[in-house]
Amino acid sequence: MTVQTWLRRARRGLLATGTTAVLTVALLAGTEATSQAASQAPCDLYASGGTPCVAAHSTTRALYGAYSGALYQVRRTSDSATKDIGLLSAGGYADAAAQDAFCAGTTCVITVIYDQSGRGNKLTQAPAGGAAPGPDNLAPATAAPITVAGHRAYGVYVAAGTGYRNNNTNGIATGDQPEGMYAVLDGTHFGGGCCFDYGNAETNNLDTGNGHMEAIYFGDSTIWGSGTGKGPWVMADLENGLFSGPNAGYNANDPSVSHRFLTAIVKGAPNLWAIKAANAQSGGLSTYYSGARPNVSGYNPMHKEGAIILGIGGDNSKSSSGTFYEGVMTSGYPADATENAVQSNITAANYQAPAVTSSALTPGARVSLKATTPCCDSHYLRHQTDGTVAIAPITSTSSSGDKKDATWIVRSGLANGACLSFESAAAPGQYLRHAEFQLHTAAPNATTLFNQDATFCLQAGHSGQGYSFQSVNFPNRFLRHYAYTGYLAGDGVGGNTWDSDALWSDDTSWLPAQPWS
Repeated sequence: MTVQTWLRRARRGLLATGTTAVLTVALLAGTEATSQAASQAPCDLYASGGTPCVAAHSTTRALYGAYSGALYQVRRTSDSATKDIGLLSAGGYADAAAQDAFCAGTTCVITVIYDQSGRGNKLTQAPAGGAAPGPDNLAPATAAPITVAGHRAYGVYVAAGTGYRNNNTNGIATGDQPEGMYAVLDGTHFGGGCCFDYGNAETNNLDTGNGHMEAIYFGDSTIWGSGTGKGPWVMADLENGLFSGPNAGYNANDPSVSHRFLTAIVKGAPNLWAIKAANAQSGGLSTYYSGARPNVSGYNPMHKEGAIILGIGGDNSKSSSGTFYEGVMTSGYPADATENAVQSNITAANYQAPAVTSSALTPGARVSLKATTPCCDSHYLRHQTDGTVAIAPITSTSSSGDKKDATWIVRSGLANGACLSFESAAAPGQYLRHAEFQLHTAAPNATTLFNQDATFCLQAGHSGQGYSFQSVNFPNRFLRHYAYTGYLAGDGVGGNTWDSDALWSDDTSWLPAQPWS
């Protein structure tokens, strides 16, 4: 497709926006057009703009107003049975209750993310690649609970080692053909490895050279490029480089983002590409870069191959993490007006983090925290006399001292009253905190750093059991036991042995139990 062709499509996108405005006026007037306007979803908007979706993936909602098929498939551990998870109604939201019923009493993983475009571009377990063996891990089905339009749903929680792919696609851009893509992500779940991507990649799972990819990247890697602050940033993975701007390196116009729900956009055409992002809950898109391709051999023209990846790099690099809720890829370079309309649709979907509460974890309560990993499900988080924190088996025959060491007093979060802090019952006045990512107990010293180190926000358990505790100052790290010692750990990212992705979901999930003391 020539530049003139996609410019004509851009103009049609502006006209489509005008059509949407007319429908909005009709809505106010109460005319028959009301249902048409109300039923539009992202892929309807892209089609109106002349850049139709050629892949549409979501575990939370329909991306076409008339879509009535399955969103994704889960497989349960107990008997390896699978089930397609569909919608509450055509054009609506995920039937999370069907998943909950199917997975009750066991755990499930997400095996397939279906393509709503009708082109069959579904995502399944990624195979081995040039950078890492495979097949990759599959995402736990309950690790990313949210609500959308008030309905319970689940995202795709990608820990390091997890990945999805389709190398045999239909309609995805190749060569220098224009395309667009967006993804709604968790802006607080990220890593510094390579590469949490969604988009266009090689069809052979290998690094085949500059310009053979065009994908959204989200994370805080600084190996190739970066933006302002400490990250994370939305960048473009164009192969052999994460680009925040016109060339590899620093782009002062690409800011660190921290939205709980993030809209990320990358689009490309002959010698033209752009990065955009926004809060997926409110407001409009910001453009971080729009201009010429990198001035390096291989990127102009591009050599895109047309595979689709999620959670990994083109050569199956899988050392990063993130959470995906929905995303699409288009044929053609979408107009700004079309993308603005899509962002409005996303914010109207009302993505929200679920209110996770526990009667056992209210300020003033005493609680014991039980590990859920099969190896250690009789172990509890405990204070030790040297001030370190570990897990150890506690039973009714344990000494009174051991029972007291495994008991905590729940307090309002020292750094955030909506979160929690834990005071040791065995050492009153000392709080659970992390220092150098290891857990300790220590007395508060009235500093902001201590208060943050001792504050943890409650989330649903990553394994589907109990609760996980997110660090307030390192939001991509959680309370974990590893080799029987307590740590603050990332899910395969962070570079420490205790950040291993093996058993991470289990090791970071805790059951509140009756206090031993």
